[in-house]
Amino acid sequence: MKKLPIFLLLIVIIGLTFSCKTEKAKPLIEANNVDADSLTAGDTTVYGVMIDGGMNSIVLLTDVGDTLVYIQHPDDSIDVVKGGKLEGDRFAIIGYKEYGDLILRNAINLTSLLGNWTSIDKDFEIKEGGKIVSNNHAERNAWTSWKIYNGKLVLSKDTFEILTLNDSMALENQNGIFMFNRKTKR
Repeated sequence: MKKLPIFLLLIVIIGLTFSCKTEKAKPLIEANNVDADSLTAGDTTVYGVMIDGGMNSIVLLTDVGDTLVYIQHPDDSIDVVKGGKLEGDRFAIIGYKEYGDLILRNAINLTSLLGNWTSIDKDFEIKEGGKIVSNNHAERNAWTSWKIYNGKLVLSKDTFEILTLNDSMALENQNGIFMFNRKTKR
């Protein structure tokens, strides 16, 4: 009689062990497969126009019509806003949520990015709509398109982190840091 409860308990444990399905753990963030054909598939950047902002915040009217308030983290030691803040300028923002607030991780002023840029070997114009026009016709491998993807600047096939953006632009990738100056019209 004493062996019957132990035997039943053993059968229950074996039954539970074999009835559990062995599933792979699901990722916390799933890839965006809805528009996998799109050039922006998987892009986590929020795009919109700055409608207001202060020293440590940006109020963004997004392309989908939402109004979002992003604030700078008080412990940030580097400037996360590249290109300055001006109402009416178009922005690309990467942010995260902390304690219910949207925090800026990276904000690129797309209006400031547009224009003519020069370096020792490059002379090009970044235009609206993702087009780049090379002003140096002898340049090999000239960039022809641009976009922001996950907070990084993609120039044709080259991807860069924007370090600074004002009258000069510093871009960094695995090949080094590249400096450009804004070309003024004569």
